[in-house]
Amino acid sequence: MENRIAAVSILVEEPDSVEALNALLHDYASCILGRMGIPYREKGVSIICLALDAPMDAINALTGKLGRLPGVSAKAVYSRSQI
Repeated sequence: MENRIAAVSILVEEPDSVEALNALLHDYASCILGRMGIPYREKGVSIICLALDAPMDAINALTGKLGRLPGVSAKAVYSRSQI
């Protein structure tokens, strides 16, 4: 399967899920090109953006696993073409 470039946006509203989230990101470290995190303390939410280069199945699996964590939302945007 061809790799795709993707951006994944993650919103974390449950601090207890951070350890599991970081473990998932560690598991997919080979797919992650970069990561940016912004703690928005006033609103009690953290915003994480990932840049990925991976097969679409891996991106979908990561996004799905993240979204199943309590208090975590995740969405992916994909490049139009396979690279």
